[in-house]
Amino acid sequence: MTTRSTLAQRNIFHGWFVVAAAFAVMFVGFGSAYTFSAFLEPLQRDFGASRGSISLVFSIAGFLYFALGLVSGPLADRFGSRPLAVAGMILVAVGLAAASAARSVVEVYLAYGLGVGLGVGCAYVPAIGAVQRWFVRRRGFASGLAVSGIGLGTLAMPPLASLLIASVGWRGAYLVLGGGMSLLIENDPKHRGLGPDGDPPRDAAGANNAGGASVREAIRSTRFVALYLSCLVCSFGAFVPFVHLAPYARDRGVAASSAVLLLGVIGAGSTAGRFFLGALADRMGRDRALIMVLTGMALAMAIWAIAADVRTLAAFAFIYGVFYGGWVAVLPSVVMDYFGGRNVGGIIGILYTSVAFGTLIGPSAAGFAYDVNHSYTMPILISAAANIVAALIVVAILAHSGTHAISAATR
Repeated sequence: MTTRSTLAQRNIFHGWFVVAAAFAVMFVGFGSAYTFSAFLEPLQRDFGASRGSISLVFSIAGFLYFALGLVSGPLADRFGSRPLAVAGMILVAVGLAAASAARSVVEVYLAYGLGVGLGVGCAYVPAIGAVQRWFVRRRGFASGLAVSGIGLGTLAMPPLASLLIASVGWRGAYLVLGGGMSLLIENDPKHRGLGPDGDPPRDAAGANNAGGASVREAIRSTRFVALYLSCLVCSFGAFVPFVHLAPYARDRGVAASSAVLLLGVIGAGSTAGRFFLGALADRMGRDRALIMVLTGMALAMAIWAIAADVRTLAAFAFIYGVFYGGWVAVLPSVVMDYFGGRNVGGIIGILYTSVAFGTLIGPSAAGFAYDVNHSYTMPILISAAANIVAALIVVAILAHSGTHAISAATR
């Protein structure tokens, strides 16, 4: 073992710094994006627009930050994740600054949709893909820690923005936090003379980080096709609460301040889910955990369908957040388990185009359905059914693959 790797093992494993950097990217990027529900009614009022047209702002941004993984993932596999993550955080800051000066809905589309959408799209898949390469035994837990930045960002960004605006301005703080931390992202532990989990390279020889499927082999496999369909179906409803929960609560007489806090409850539940369900997935098998979180999201949606007061809505928000957070944490690790690390960024990027289409259609369709029926009941029930279908597709993956899925080998 080299002196360098010996010193690395005696200190904190650098993989945890990569996790911290990915956490910061998620905190800033998605924290900015997922607070959009709080702005829906003010934007609708100021621009005299329908709820469906304002919802489309979030849908455009969501489509871009998942669809762009198709490009950013392969670029990260080839050139490294760090430059893409830094560029993404700069774009997020520029987009938010431009959105604050928008004078029409179209300008909001362009500034928020393109700025935040392209920025998160540049950073997300490269950051989460890098984390997968640094771990095997604790991959689900490490992935959960990284993406818990999304939950904490949803919870903390609104009060954090008001605290920082008096000093450097909250957009400047976003840039410093996200751009600075993203410099810690590195693609592969072998560049530091280490294997995954901090093991010596010879102990990691059997790990699947260096090998794995080509992008072509992966996307032509039955497993990938099934995962793609599962994500596509699930994502039609997965992001509806982030846009419509606050206005739903306001329609039922909940005070504006309490309605906005429901987003924070989703964030709190999401953070818990990413921590604990990511770790649980390492023990029970990550593909089986994927079935569990999809089913849990459906059950939470059923609570939303009958919720009529702030307490029930808060219960929905927390439970939904837990399972949604688990979904986000487990999915990239399942991809790594199935297809290896050689092209994990590119494979995740292609997979997330399914989420992009669902995000583009789902929240805006729910908004337009409300404009027609003045009710969210049908979109909520469709979202619950979509998650059940998505879970059944993953069950079919296990049935097709036999009882010994690849994830069992990494438990």
